[in-house]
Amino acid sequence: VLIAIGRDACTRNIGLETIGVKINEKNGKVPVNDEEQTNVPYVYAIGDILDGKLELTPVAIQAGKLLARRLYGGSSTKCDYINVPTTVFTPLEYGSCGLAEETAIEEYGKQNLEVYHSLFWPLEWTVPSRDNNTCYAKIICSKRDNNRVIGFHVLGPNAGEVTQGFAAAIKCGLTKELLDETIGIHPTCGEVFTTMDITKSSGQDITQRGC
Repeated sequence: VLIAIGRDACTRNIGLETIGVKINEKNGKVPVNDEEQTNVPYVYAIGDILDGKLELTPVAIQAGKLLARRLYGGSSTKCDYINVPTTVFTPLEYGSCGLAEETAIEEYGKQNLEVYHSLFWPLEWTVPSRDNNTCYAKIICSKRDNNRVIGFHVLGPNAGEVTQGFAAAIKCGLTKELLDETIGIHPTCGEVFTTMDITKSSGQDITQRGC
């Protein structure tokens, strides 16, 4: 049995206390501001040791690049820790970008959100007659911002590939209207995001009968 439970932040024996850098005593991680700056102005931290940030290698690489450019290249671009595409590579993949629905409700208020969702049946599952309505897609939109997509979630085959493509669009300010205007590639899993018309609040049935 292999248990993967994340990483430990080994920050307690490297002398941070000598220069006064604060850490979260519960997990050893380092609190920083939105520019990866610790409580000591000349000390910065990036990557998995950041308190409350994602433990993902591409995030650390991006944050490091942007920090170097701010310190030495005259840039002001900060790392976006919200719209980060990521995937759980289980046999049925799960991909997401942006906010979880629960987090979006906390930050925006349920009344200011519209959540669209749908079950779907991948084409490659139809020939072997694998179960329909096992895969799921959801987007969370901000009503106050032209129905901008602030959360993207997909459960299905190749979710990582699907999520990576939509992540770029989300960084560009993707809205529900733009998704509706996008011509889908039929039959693909990603197509479901161009045809969503059922909201969670409506309570309508989201089961599908074909691919």
